[in-house]
Amino acid sequence: MTTHDKPIDWVKNPRAKTIASSDAVNAVFPPGVFEEARRFHRQIPGYRPSPLRNLSHLASMLGVDSIWVKDESVRLNLNSFKVLGGSFAIYRFIKSKLGLEGEDLSYEDLVGEAIKAKIGDITFATATDGNHGRGVAWGASKLNCNAVIYVHKDTSTARIKAIESYGADVRVIDGTYDDAVHQASIDADANGWHVISDTSWEGYTDIPSWVMQGYTTMLSETQEQLAGTGIVKPTHVFVQAGVGALAAATIGFYSSRFGADRPTTVVVEPSEAECLLESARIGDGKPHDVGGDLQTIMAGLACGEPSPIAWDVLWDTVDAFVACPDYVAAKGMRVYGMPLAGDHFIVSGESGAVTLGALMFIAEYPEYADLKEYIGLGPHSQILLINSEGNTDPEYFRRVVWEGADSVPREYRWAPHPVGTS
Repeated sequence: MTTHDKPIDWVKNPRAKTIASSDAVNAVFPPGVFEEARRFHRQIPGYRPSPLRNLSHLASMLGVDSIWVKDESVRLNLNSFKVLGGSFAIYRFIKSKLGLEGEDLSYEDLVGEAIKAKIGDITFATATDGNHGRGVAWGASKLNCNAVIYVHKDTSTARIKAIESYGADVRVIDGTYDDAVHQASIDADANGWHVISDTSWEGYTDIPSWVMQGYTTMLSETQEQLAGTGIVKPTHVFVQAGVGALAAATIGFYSSRFGADRPTTVVVEPSEAECLLESARIGDGKPHDVGGDLQTIMAGLACGEPSPIAWDVLWDTVDAFVACPDYVAAKGMRVYGMPLAGDHFIVSGESGAVTLGALMFIAEYPEYADLKEYIGLGPHSQILLINSEGNTDPEYFRRVVWEGADSVPREYRWAPHPVGTS
């Protein structure tokens, strides 16, 4: 059996526990930015906090105290958290263009005719695996601006149509997500468009930082929701990663708020696009790309090139990097959709469910006892997961949930036995 066949490949990052205050975290998440993002998002018509689900019976089965799932599948009816980053980045971009940095701009002003007259005709461009492009297209449509969205050749028709429903021009690139990122940048430079990307590169860091700052609204909500149950913070955070923006936003938020007392953190990637794990394995502190066609059902995580500013945050703060094959995500989808009696039913797409699948394999299989011990997973663990997307590709969702696509190999199928035994 190859490494990619096994449910878990992992690399520990002991240096993270030696860093009480990260310069990278402080640079991307300056004082007041969490509150600014939340103030902006609260003004959006239809805004409400996404639910925090408690899978208490599954937690008992896995031998942990609690499992909390931030369910972003219902965010503004857009089926994903991504709109939080895209909308806030557009907001910050317009403030910068108008010379209003340091001031709050109301949502009503932002979509009003006076602002439109000042900024003129603007076209926003970005590359996406689906959800980020949909969020940018949504934001552009609210501002009566244009959007050109680049997708790679394996992007599903359902995801393309969802982007087009907001009036965006969708362009399909014959290559990977990373190729789409490069082409979007080239065409934007040639046409005077403005790129709203969740990944960074040399000379392009402000907007990706704003995107990550926007994502933190869901963590501010989470903390309020946990406080209502008497929990100060999770003991563990499992978060999925593509270029690393969501992971950096999540872990950066907790690192900024709690410093050395932050939760233990685990980042989960697809085995076919494990650029963060590979960067951690090399261990020189720099982000490293992985090649190949990046073929994985986790479309939103199919990225071979880390975002450098996200990587800097993660290198300082992540305790363990984990990579999983597709069947781990598929198992997570099925468990969310067929919960234990008394637990919440959750609709989760492929990229949304991989952290739950990873958690289950780590908790249940003796061969991962070293990882379980390293991250301190046990009966007092209060775990936060993020369901980052709902059913964004209905055809493939049915293949997984109805027909059992990407099934767990026989040797790793669940068997009723006490946790921690063979």
